[in-house]
Amino acid sequence: MAEPSAATQSPSISSSSSGAEPSAPGGGGSPGACPALGTKSCSSSCAVHDLIFWRDVKKTGFVFGTTLIMLLSLAAFSVISVVSYLILALLSVTISFRIYKSVIQAVQKSEEGHPFKAYLDVDITLSSEAFHNYMNAAMVHINRALKLIIRLFLVEDLVDSLKLAVFMWLMTYVGAVFNGITLLILAELLVFSVPIVYEKYKDPSKTPRNRQKKGRITTWKPEMQQLLKHHLIVIMSLLVL
Repeated sequence: MAEPSAATQSPSISSSSSGAEPSAPGGGGSPGACPALGTKSCSSSCAVHDLIFWRDVKKTGFVFGTTLIMLLSLAAFSVISVVSYLILALLSVTISFRIYKSVIQAVQKSEEGHPFKAYLDVDITLSSEAFHNYMNAAMVHINRALKLIIRLFLVEDLVDSLKLAVFMWLMTYVGAVFNGITLLILAELLVFSVPIVYEKYKDPSKTPRNRQKKGRITTWKPEMQQLLKHHLIVIMSLLVL
């Protein structure tokens, strides 16, 4: 009679021991971790999160520098000129490197082959299945946008249409001061500066868990406010120039 009781107790013990293991990954993460971890669709959001918060300084610096230079170039020149100069710069680098490697191979009498052979052999073809998946995902957003446009312009909800009208009226004043490229430059400077400054200078005693308990917003240190003011002054001076 003792054996059946032991047999009935063993599944509960194993289930409790196995149930304790999955709870470990779901515990509190590190303060700087990506909030979307644990899901299959978080790769792109985590990459953007790491990029904005300067997790990899070289990668973020390269992206921030190239996009800022491109936006500044678009503010000074036409789109055709900027694209043409970019293609010429890229071709000049690749052609010069190809000629340099050819000369080195001729002098050393080596048979290394094409310097970009590893990149030429990469399969970049887009399968029909992947193309249809991208198109289906795009069609979902396009249909939502069309429904929203029809709902707003045909005044399905008067309040929402009035909100859009007021917003567009305010944007006329913004457009009189800034153009689209200037707003993009301002947005990029804010995106790549405010999050990392906030993460560095926020009060560590006010964690998200404490905010949920107390219902209070995280307090910023005085250094945080001064640094944000300095960033805004520098950004506005760049925009004026």
